[in-house]
Amino acid sequence: MDKSVDDLIQEFVADGGDAQDWRPSYNIAPTDPAPIVREREHDGEIKRYVDAASWGLRPAWAKASGPAPINARLESVATNGLFRNAFATRRCIVPMAGYYEWEDRPDGKQPHFIHGPERTLAAAGLYESRKLPDGSWALSMTVITREARDASGEIHQRMPVFLTPDVHHEWLRPGTLSAKEPMLAMLDRASLAMARTLTTYPVSRRVNSVRDESVPRDDPALIEPVQA
Repeated sequence: MDKSVDDLIQEFVADGGDAQDWRPSYNIAPTDPAPIVREREHDGEIKRYVDAASWGLRPAWAKASGPAPINARLESVATNGLFRNAFATRRCIVPMAGYYEWEDRPDGKQPHFIHGPERTLAAAGLYESRKLPDGSWALSMTVITREARDASGEIHQRMPVFLTPDVHHEWLRPGTLSAKEPMLAMLDRASLAMARTLTTYPVSRRVNSVRDESVPRDDPALIEPVQA
């Protein structure tokens, strides 16, 4: 995600949020913080916020040592016990400039950057709130995926479910879903439309090195095309 909090607040017409320390990053890995967009109701008024959430969903009821899935499959997100409550009540957008997929080659894994033509991509996500021992709250999130219908299909079988701008509010609307099938159908339609706009190119293998402190997370060269 190559934008600042202020940029995201303006782009998604949000009122603010708690992600004040967010800075652009080109190498986000599972467990890392990432910005999410969500809507909440206060005194009968719905407001939209940009907040920081760790990547890997941790429901409040789950054990701290339990799984923290980074993805939820569209095919089962409404029925899987890990996700169904969040799908019904805690939906969010995970904004991103694009995402990486890795191609297996004889000389190692080659990353590809998959992106849209201009606007920030809005991935459908779910979030959870978990109360910490000090009384504060921690947010976590997961990204909904589907079978690949975009450029990632050349190198990987799955892709994020991206939303068209006209359905952002419908997806974010707070409250419990009365029926899940219409929402699933909307996700299918919107993500297919967005898939047709995505393209890919190879990028530096340095993006594989998420634990290498010599690779700066804020280096935009990580998404520049390379010869592969």
